[in-house]
Amino acid sequence: MKKFLKCAGIAIFMLALMLGTVIGFLTIDEYDPQDLEYLMVDGESEETLLTGEPIVIMTWNIGYGALGDNADFFMDGGKMVSTADEGRVEYNLNGMTKVINEQKPDILMLQEVDRYSTRSHYFDEFEYIRQFADIDAVSNERAFAYNYVVSFIPMPVPPIGKVNAGIGVFSKYDVSECTRVKLPCPFSWPLRTVNLKRCLEVSRLPIKNSDKELVLINLHLDAYDDGEGRIEQTKVVKDLLESELDKGNYVIAGGDFNQGFSNTDLSAYPLHKGTWEAGVIDVKDFDDRLKFMTDTSIPTCRSLDKPLVSAQDKDPECFQYYVIDGFIISDNIEVHDINTISTDFVYSDHNPLCVEITLK
Repeated sequence: MKKFLKCAGIAIFMLALMLGTVIGFLTIDEYDPQDLEYLMVDGESEETLLTGEPIVIMTWNIGYGALGDNADFFMDGGKMVSTADEGRVEYNLNGMTKVINEQKPDILMLQEVDRYSTRSHYFDEFEYIRQFADIDAVSNERAFAYNYVVSFIPMPVPPIGKVNAGIGVFSKYDVSECTRVKLPCPFSWPLRTVNLKRCLEVSRLPIKNSDKELVLINLHLDAYDDGEGRIEQTKVVKDLLESELDKGNYVIAGGDFNQGFSNTDLSAYPLHKGTWEAGVIDVKDFDDRLKFMTDTSIPTCRSLDKPLVSAQDKDPECFQYYVIDGFIISDNIEVHDINTISTDFVYSDHNPLCVEITLK
């Protein structure tokens, strides 16, 4: 018995030592960005925005190239950690670039873009899209903001591993400045060390013959917190939008809100028992000069509690869908059209959303 207790004690000590070492490493290695960071804008465009000129903007959460229709995910009630092999990641990226080429956006905003991460087999997805999406927006100016940087995530089994990911923008037009604005992180230590550090990517586009500018905010708000994180992050978005409105600027915030808008009818996509529930942004809390817009005719997101494999799954009564991607647009911008592009979620768990506008 003494020998057994001694061996058990040694085993517990070794496990505690290993756990302490891992937590210590993650703490020292934790990504800790500043409140405001200036981003490098690569490329060079000779075009400047004009009032009255039609502009097409696309937003798309690309699911780090590994959340196609074959995938489920353990955080959404599924079983998978590794959701795609190398060939499937490349298949998804190729499919996404084809969709982007078909839509030909002037400005492209992407979320969940991996750069040399284990889960997406070390593709630089931002560079891949720049190289293979043959459109003006991708060929010109671009900037990238990291929101998930962890050298090694040791859980679950198999472990997620290394993650470098973030949000990126491509613009056909000149971008005078791009900044990373830190968002509140709802997680405390030590869980915080392996979680996303959300941000806003704020691009400023000059307008010809005007002292005003288009302020473009690319965002991806929290999903797996208790809801308080999304509320705090949405308040930061609100304050920034209203600050820019007061300057007389044109403002657009777009991306994956992980929330619906209270002014949209989401009854076509009922909540299924046991699935993740999206929050709702009350548009009445925002300035009247802002319009909340999305397209509910096609869902912008699907649940990852199971793969999307059968024709029956396309029925919202049988499968969980959401409308959580959208745009907030200032009233000095005229909106001509907004539509979700159906991809049947083959390449990502999100569909892209396009809006056509002009600056008044």
